[in-house]
Amino acid sequence: MLMRKKIFLALAISAAAVSLFFTANFIRAASSPGMALTGRVSSEEEGAMEGVLVSARKAGSTVTITVVSDEKGRYNFPSKKLEPGQYAIVVRAVGYEVDGAVAATITPGKTAAVDLKLRKAQDLAAQLTNAEWLASVPGAEQQKSTLLSCVGCHTVERIVRSKYDAAGFTQAILPRMASYANQSTPLRPQLRLGARDTALVGEDQARLQRAQAEWLSTINLSASSTWNFPLKTLPRPRGKATQVIITEYDLPRPTIEPHDVVVDAEGIAWYSNFGEQTLGKLDPKTGKVTEYPVPEPKKGSPTGALSVRSDKDGNLWLGMMYQASVAKFDRKTEKFQVWTIPAELNKDNTQINMTSPMSYTVDGKLWTQNNGFAGVHRVDLKSGTWETWDPFKDSPRGHNIYDVIADSQNNAYFTDIGKEHIGRIDAKTGKLTMYETPTKGSGPRRGMMDAQDRLWFGEYRGNKIGVFDTKSERFREWAMPTPWSNPYDVAVDKNGDAWTGSMLSDRIARLDPKSGQVVEYLLPKSTNVRRVFVDNSTTPVTFWVGSNHGASIIKLEPLD
Repeated sequence: MLMRKKIFLALAISAAAVSLFFTANFIRAASSPGMALTGRVSSEEEGAMEGVLVSARKAGSTVTITVVSDEKGRYNFPSKKLEPGQYAIVVRAVGYEVDGAVAATITPGKTAAVDLKLRKAQDLAAQLTNAEWLASVPGAEQQKSTLLSCVGCHTVERIVRSKYDAAGFTQAILPRMASYANQSTPLRPQLRLGARDTALVGEDQARLQRAQAEWLSTINLSASSTWNFPLKTLPRPRGKATQVIITEYDLPRPTIEPHDVVVDAEGIAWYSNFGEQTLGKLDPKTGKVTEYPVPEPKKGSPTGALSVRSDKDGNLWLGMMYQASVAKFDRKTEKFQVWTIPAELNKDNTQINMTSPMSYTVDGKLWTQNNGFAGVHRVDLKSGTWETWDPFKDSPRGHNIYDVIADSQNNAYFTDIGKEHIGRIDAKTGKLTMYETPTKGSGPRRGMMDAQDRLWFGEYRGNKIGVFDTKSERFREWAMPTPWSNPYDVAVDKNGDAWTGSMLSDRIARLDPKSGQVVEYLLPKSTNVRRVFVDNSTTPVTFWVGSNHGASIIKLEPLD
């Protein structure tokens, strides 16, 4: 009898404990109105964990929603972001991982609660970004900077996990890498038909490759099964950097490279395909993707378009790269019009990457550039005539004109990623003027002209954001707080904040130029960021970017 009472008492205590557990979860859920899913992230090492990215993906969906835990380790998914259904939950927190699969069921009118207990990661190296690898490997900054040309096609992890010695790199790997077009990826390599006129050749190239090969063989696994240097990680997001919701839309094929993303007045996202001959359209409301075949005027050359920019009428303009053309896509008729470079200029290495259509109505002429020889072209859209400027004709080595951007009067400004120059071509006289950024070797890459005719650009090799006031002819620069961020591009929003992204750190930076404060938002996955875009029609503004190696489009919504 006494034994039965003890058993009953034990069962009663257990039942009370279970009841208390579920009641606590119910109360917690009930105190989160408007939330579909909530929980707390913790670990034995840290307790409550701030800055953990928590991602939810509905079964059968192509859309993933991500939020970030706050200083108390709490994360919250608004009901408007998660419709009812079964969701898989994953996290991003360098150095940590969840123990096994995690799922959540979203029910209408209720808040699901899932606490996440993280453990130390079993394979830290697999979690590192390109920036973290560059911070980790030994070597001089000049040696590490050579990898800035590698991350356009693949990760640094592929290099450090390789087992090639110096001879292997010199004789096989580096010559093979140099033969690929710059839109190549491991999934879809494409061969160049000809090297750039500005590229190093002969003994100069061989000397550079030997030096790089010797260094690379000291940071990979050619001599041992483990690395002989500690792995360094970047801090997780804090404060304002946790106040964000990120939506990722998967594209239909893993070979799609959404290099540039722009959003039209109807909220539709358009993207250029860096490696394939298509223009893409994404409806963010439904996730539906439509692809339009782009003409291929130079068959046999590498395919893909780099830039897509819109004119004042909302038409889209493509830089068609090795197809040696520019194209206009009329969104109403869904038809392309193509202007191909004249035959005498159409060489194996001709590479027309950029267009600048915002002010072409001033004189009916469109600015573009040519990576084949570091040149600038202007196309008379009515007659089809092409004009050419060769700013570095007398000293071409090392120069590389990357972007061309017109001001309100259709004067052209171009960036020289190989050095530190911003160039100006007067639309009326054709006069060329060169300016140098305050930072030597800054590598200005891509940018935009704001409403005040100020040119904003990313300093890819200087790890800074720059702006050039075209009226006062003065520069300003802001250094990025995270080493090896290496901004590719800059977009300025309606509030005056400057946004940029990184091909290396998986972070989106938001700069307040007045205070110099920078907020860095971490993305949920490895993301090769190129062109950045800000939609000013929303409040707060919405940031968009393509995952160039991840076949997805990302929307970032800051909550402030």
